[in-house]
Amino acid sequence: MHSDERGIPRRAFLKSAVAIGGASALAACVERENEVSVPGGTDDPASLPARQHAWNDYAARDDAGNVLPPRHHVLLLLNYDGSEPTEADRQRVEDALRSLERAYEWSNEGLLFTLGYSPAYFESLGGSPAGVDLPEPRALSDLEDPEFDTPDAILHLASDHAQVVLEAEEGMRGNREALNDDPVDAALTGAFSVAERRTGFVGEGLPAEHQDTGGVPDSEPVAEDAPLYMGFKSDFEKSQATEDRVTIQSGPFAGGTTQHVSHIDLNLQQWYEQDGREERVAKMFCPAHADSGAVEGTGENLGDSPQLEDCADPLEDAQQRGVVGHGQKLQAVRKDGRPLILRRDFDSTDFGRAGTHFLALQREISEFVKTRDAMNATDLTAQSAVGRRTNNGIRQYLSVTHRGNYLLPPRETRALPTPEGDDA
Repeated sequence: MHSDERGIPRRAFLKSAVAIGGASALAACVERENEVSVPGGTDDPASLPARQHAWNDYAARDDAGNVLPPRHHVLLLLNYDGSEPTEADRQRVEDALRSLERAYEWSNEGLLFTLGYSPAYFESLGGSPAGVDLPEPRALSDLEDPEFDTPDAILHLASDHAQVVLEAEEGMRGNREALNDDPVDAALTGAFSVAERRTGFVGEGLPAEHQDTGGVPDSEPVAEDAPLYMGFKSDFEKSQATEDRVTIQSGPFAGGTTQHVSHIDLNLQQWYEQDGREERVAKMFCPAHADSGAVEGTGENLGDSPQLEDCADPLEDAQQRGVVGHGQKLQAVRKDGRPLILRRDFDSTDFGRAGTHFLALQREISEFVKTRDAMNATDLTAQSAVGRRTNNGIRQYLSVTHRGNYLLPPRETRALPTPEGDDA
């Protein structure tokens, strides 16, 4: 961690700037980050991947080969201002997105982004997206009562550099004439209004520098090297679906994917003060990992896999030990040895509390629901043989506040598509 002459840690300042947003935050951010050279983009759309969600080949990786997610994130929830998309509106949206692609390299050092559309958007045009499982969001456990996000669209901006996501956002809001010294042809706000703004961060050191928010205990600070608030890494290559696995295979939206976005409040006070490290390892991974000391620090020693095949059967641990791990339960929802969903979640201080924006990609929303059902593990929460209720992974530390479902069309149909996938 390094500070400048004003005494504020640089990484903490950058995260705070993203959370605040706007032109003044961008100007201050550029002043702090002025040594950053952001690679420019391309004039050739054909050189970019056909999938909006094709990020992994363009992202950084750690020594074990795990994809490292971009460190700074902005989510803009958008409402379409018209009643039915016009060709002029579609061109305006496409011009705005092409401005981003010209300005920034498609990478974590430049900018990665997606534009998705909700069930409400397609319903306003007369139907559901053809060949896509995209239901309205709903509560997915008996312990939650979330708000349902129903904007028309959602823009996700992600970069390792705070100034990039801020500058890109300002460009899409129509507040800048140039991005990374490249002219802006159009703003998304020429067709959309911003309904809500959310932000977040992920990566070593960022959670530890943002503990001055609700839900974080003073008595047990987040580890300095933790990439997420709960203290462990989660981006193991073998605990993620591949981009191929989550890509829609047929129909007019082939090459796209579905996206679930939920916001979750984290009860870190209970997580850190109720139990010690061994108990946290048991609940995050499995009891066997706690017994053997398999997880060192944040879990970097595990390489590209959380090694959950070493865990006992979840029911056995629930009955005999009264605890079952989060990862241990999710072993039940895998295909060809890999999960059904690709997670791109990140932490946040939105709403004044430590939280997570849980962003998941999958071919069908039903596959996210299956994964969540496995996490709920209601069959394991009954009275156990040891005479107490089962400690059911990390579920008791999570409170879902918002849920939303979206379709991320392939790049060629990303500009205000019809339910039939044409005319876009």
